[in-house]
Amino acid sequence: MQASFSIGARENIELLKSKLDTEFAMLQNDGIKVSLEESPPTGGLTFLGYNIADYGNSSYSEEETRSIFKHYIANVVSEIIINYWEKGLLRDIIKHNYYYFLPEEQQVIYDIALNHLNHGAEPDDDTFVHYLSRKALVLQKLIEYLHTSDRLIIEGFIRFRLKDYLQEIYSAADKAVDDFMLEKEYKEFIKLLKYFVEIQEPRLETVQVLAQPSGYFKLLDGDNKNISSEYLDGFLIETGDTEINYEDLLISALITIAPSTVILHYKESDACSARATETIKSVFGDRVKFCDGCKICEKTRKARSSRERKQ
Repeated sequence: MQASFSIGARENIELLKSKLDTEFAMLQNDGIKVSLEESPPTGGLTFLGYNIADYGNSSYSEEETRSIFKHYIANVVSEIIINYWEKGLLRDIIKHNYYYFLPEEQQVIYDIALNHLNHGAEPDDDTFVHYLSRKALVLQKLIEYLHTSDRLIIEGFIRFRLKDYLQEIYSAADKAVDDFMLEKEYKEFIKLLKYFVEIQEPRLETVQVLAQPSGYFKLLDGDNKNISSEYLDGFLIETGDTEINYEDLLISALITIAPSTVILHYKESDACSARATETIKSVFGDRVKFCDGCKICEKTRKARSSRERKQ
């Protein structure tokens, strides 16, 4: 008795055939032989017909062998869908739904969406959890389908049987567009801020920024004196010690003063103020200097250590 199965697809045929050949080669250890008959393309589809030509001396029954045979097929197809079709699906979704973006913008959106799908993990790392989660979903749907059918057209299966999986890809594309637009607006905003800084005369030559243990910021002039509120045009929130407790207010204060030099008394890698630091660097460019250690930094470091010990 022969078990036959056919797989049709418009693309990735050679890859599909190669991977299935590798999988079926493992069955030969049990004497199970699988033959292939490839049909000429019809309507853009190429069909691969597989038969169990010899059940060999396996301890499995014919029914169990056919189940294993289909499981091998499901495993290969799910892997190829995730590793190859997925990227094409994502590109098509972006191209169709966001056609009004320029090609280079669509590419940026695609890269962001791919990152969302993999939650920042490397796309080629088959061990990360989000890849495995999507593959498990596709694999389960394939196994369910193959229990009742001996014919599979991959593109049709994706479209009609993998709606939950497709929704993940659509959601990643939508989120990528939101992120892209926010980044675009941010860059336009930075350009505007840079313009404001460039056309203003510096109200102070030097402004020093201290990241306080409390999470606030403190501003000093070039003589290590607190910058008085007269320079800040109401941007400063009074805290009793001229501290600024919001990153946006820090940026506003610096732009108002437009100093020739901005000295940051904390490491560039400090996570406590990464967003503010990036904005300051973008707006002030070469005016920004990082202090590599001074009495002010040492005092702040000791205060932070003391605060952490009390916590």
